[in-house]
Amino acid sequence: MSPTARSALLVSMVLAWPGTGYAQGVRRLPEHDRVRLAEAFRLAEAVRPAVWPGWERTPMPVLLVTDSTEFLIGHPEPSPEFSSLGRDPLLEREVHSRPRRFPATLLATFPAVAGRSTIVVGSAASTGKSSGEWVLTLLHEHFHQWQSSLPGYYARAAGLGLARGDTTGQWMLDYPFPYDSAPVQRAVSELAASLADALRAPADAGTDTSRAPTADRARLRRLLSPEDHRYLEFQLWQEGVPRFVELAAAEAAGRSGPPAAAFRDLPDYVPYAELAARMRLGMEAELEAMSLARERRTGFYTLGAGLALLLQRTRPDWKDHYARRPFELAELQGPAR
Repeated sequence: MSPTARSALLVSMVLAWPGTGYAQGVRRLPEHDRVRLAEAFRLAEAVRPAVWPGWERTPMPVLLVTDSTEFLIGHPEPSPEFSSLGRDPLLEREVHSRPRRFPATLLATFPAVAGRSTIVVGSAASTGKSSGEWVLTLLHEHFHQWQSSLPGYYARAAGLGLARGDTTGQWMLDYPFPYDSAPVQRAVSELAASLADALRAPADAGTDTSRAPTADRARLRRLLSPEDHRYLEFQLWQEGVPRFVELAAAEAAGRSGPPAAAFRDLPDYVPYAELAARMRLGMEAELEAMSLARERRTGFYTLGAGLALLLQRTRPDWKDHYARRPFELAELQGPAR
């Protein structure tokens, strides 16, 4: 089927679905959200094999949180409180609904429904993202689904010894890292700046662009307790690489075919190539201006993404080792001496 014919078919599906085979007496999935979800699923199918080997085998159930209703899409085992809305021909997945339980601003991935890793996400408007940014954020969260599917993931996370009695997983957000330590702040800023310099250097410059970041990482490590260092490595691996995946997916999308007409017709549509260029420049700027005091834990997202971009240059097999050595992203660059 030609791209034009497929776009016409998708538009007809957008208009046709609420008619037959749709549960009556419940709120319908908003049309703009349907279009964005369809694009997220399409883009995942298109770019996963190129972005990360094996990611394409990971299921992608989504729980969309709207003002009063939660819509569960593509989940194989909905729990009893969900009502079936039938199969959506645009999304090519079963849709279920229940009254809202989660905040409409949520962006997270966890075993939210029947113990299965589920992306729980508010709409683009509720989360303050443009349509393209929202789609790429879903791919970020979808990568978390792949991470948690790795053998022994939860046991390895518990084995870090950082929970301090917490059994909810909240320690991943609330661990008391020394964000307010002036020496640690300086060391993080120096590491981020050296990463920015390394990423701007020509790839064929003939010099070891990882040398300065490796030295700066060693200085940071000497300032941290073993527990603090394990938490840093956990966050770089856990959150930094999904941030890298967002950029890699945007760049891969810019090289692939265009989205469906319905997605391109959204008022805030921006081509993926343009989004990718903005993201790369923004990431470099964030590294240059890194402030641990201001950004706290979210600063590790950018730091980890920068390390992943550098690994992409310097270690072609790094993705294979990433899966075999959970929570040791920086160590893949080489020993910190």
